[in-house]
Amino acid sequence: MSPDPSSDIRIFSKPLSQEGSSVLMGFPGSGLVGSIALQYMVDQLEFTQIGSMNSKYFPPLAMMNRGVINVPVRVYEKGPLAAIIADIPIHPMICYEVAHGIMDWLMPYKVREIVTIAGIITNEPEKRVFGVATSYDALPRIQETTIILPIGSISGIASSFLTECKIRNIIAYGLLGETINAPDPRASAATIEVLNKMYDLNLDVQPLLEQAEEIESTMHKLAEQVQTAETMPKKEQQLPMYG
Repeated sequence: MSPDPSSDIRIFSKPLSQEGSSVLMGFPGSGLVGSIALQYMVDQLEFTQIGSMNSKYFPPLAMMNRGVINVPVRVYEKGPLAAIIADIPIHPMICYEVAHGIMDWLMPYKVREIVTIAGIITNEPEKRVFGVATSYDALPRIQETTIILPIGSISGIASSFLTECKIRNIIAYGLLGETINAPDPRASAATIEVLNKMYDLNLDVQPLLEQAEEIESTMHKLAEQVQTAETMPKKEQQLPMYG
């Protein structure tokens, strides 16, 4: 499918195979929760990549894997589920344009619902998942599996997708995994557990939890090294000698 040359968001993709799909969004943010969760999902469940996106708004960055270039924003599909996954952060100044362009592309397919996955930084050690929806009628679908946020605000590209859906009268959900400001597979695993119940995925999150343990161990070792370096006595500065 050729992109619309007049659009600032260029989407090269096959059409979605059916109307009424549920579309999951994962863009980098706090803890990389959405990106990690959805990339794990499409890999484990063997989704098919059907397209990619580019834009003058995206940073000039090309991702690679084992020497092969990978477009940083990709479209995947399997049955009634589609996923849009990004490896690049979206600057706040262009979140509206990106969300608007993607939603314009999705409109002809009469999607059933949009689910955007992101991270939310808290001071708590738990890995809870907070939920929001674009209408009161939609809330019961996630009330049993998330903690409904009573008040507050959401920022970044996730908020732009939710706002676009609200304006266009499309059902949408935000799943916000409790995280720290570092790659957090444990928070991603918690959001996948919610997706498991929403879509009967039966996706095993144990490999993600093992990955989380490796990252946490590495971070702990780095923290110990930093602490050791800070407590070591500094050598007196000596002037260099020439002769």
